Amino acid sequence: MRVPRYKGVVDALARDIRSGRLPAGTRLPTHRQLAAREGIALVTASRAYAELEAMGLVSGEQGRGTFVRDLVLGPDHGVDMQPVASETVDLSFNYPSMPGQADLLRQALRDLAGAGDLEALLRYQPHGGRPHDRDVVARHLRSRGLAVEAGQVLLVNGAQHGLAVAAMATVAAGDVVAVDALTYPGFKVLAQTLGLELAALPAGGQGPDLDALERLCRRRPVRAIYVMPTLHNPLGWVMGAAERAGLVAIARRHGILIIEDASYAYLADDPPPPLAALAPETTVYVSGVSKSVATGLRVGFLAAPVTRVPALERQIRATIWNTPALTAALACRWLEDGTVDHLEAAKRADARLRQAIARAVLDGLPHLGHPSSYFRWLPLPEDARADRVAAALADRHIAVSTAEPFSTATHTPQALRLALGSIDHSTLRDTLTTVRRVVEEDALL
Repeated sequence: MRVPRYKGVVDALARDIRSGRLPAGTRLPTHRQLAAREGIALVTASRAYAELEAMGLVSGEQGRGTFVRDLVLGPDHGVDMQPVASETVDLSFNYPSMPGQADLLRQALRDLAGAGDLEALLRYQPHGGRPHDRDVVARHLRSRGLAVEAGQVLLVNGAQHGLAVAAMATVAAGDVVAVDALTYPGFKVLAQTLGLELAALPAGGQGPDLDALERLCRRRPVRAIYVMPTLHNPLGWVMGAAERAGLVAIARRHGILIIEDASYAYLADDPPPPLAALAPETTVYVSGVSKSVATGLRVGFLAAPVTRVPALERQIRATIWNTPALTAALACRWLEDGTVDHLEAAKRADARLRQAIARAVLDGLPHLGHPSSYFRWLPLPEDARADRVAAALADRHIAVSTAEPFSTATHTPQALRLALGSIDHSTLRDTLTTVRRVVEEDALL
């Protein structure tokens, strides 16, 4: 069987990339140059690059060219958690832990073991959670400015599961969902899985560009908008009260559902009211304790209009039946006895200290972030290549995320997201110093 000639071109380039002869960040010939070099048609050269891109070996950027991806980081650059070697310093994911958390867990497990309803935790539970647990979460959310009752609250297996349940219950394949041009990678993966069309909104200061959202809604049948108004990931913004009111007005005018992700909201001091407080009839609010307490405690919760609760419960049933009662009971005990409040306050203080370290080390470079968040956004010069910088850092046993997993727009900015919460303060200072040096060295190339 005759193999098309362009397959040989693809195989040769793939070998050079995988062997390292074409290192990460290398700009490849233009489609026209490749066609001339290999003696193939222009359309065939384009097909070869398309196949390499589908293999995860290259990435094309409109107006800039085709570049070799960094295979050390994997083609998703952090969308999926990659194994990090023990000698690697991880600035790609946050695992903040406060002193004494393990002791708190030991004591909580002892308390649960002595509780009268321990055997009940081994049985099937209502899909939305036990009534007592839903009431505890409702009281917690009321302290955060949401006027909700237990019947509007559902327990889920972490905020990511909550986003999945919210999307599965409210939108369908082919629906248009507005999102920030830089957004949480987990929602991108979810949208791809469900066949949703994401429409990117440019940033408009401290939040999405509301004029762009209005134009989009007039032009397209937007079904929902996914937003992080309080402590945006990765940019760290907190939307102001006027911007929140403007977004709600657009959502009401065009009949759009709001999916509000408040996973990092606990880090912001005295933010404006949640969108769900301003527009409770059209907002599904998603949060949890995995970020504020421990990543391994996979307990999240939804707050939604009563009319949407049955559909949300059906999706919980379809995915996990119910959130494990043991972890739900543990989380709710900590919500009731003040442990969650204590850990959140400790993490706010810790994050502020880490941000101060980052600002001092990166002074003079462009960077941005909220003063009490666990991540920092580091834009690179336009002629820089984030994957090349990431590869150079990987050679120094430092893992970072590029902008690629966060980007929903056609053009992906050259930038790094630095997660600050997984290492001790001294190591953080030294590691950020290395990051700065590598960024500055790359600017001289």
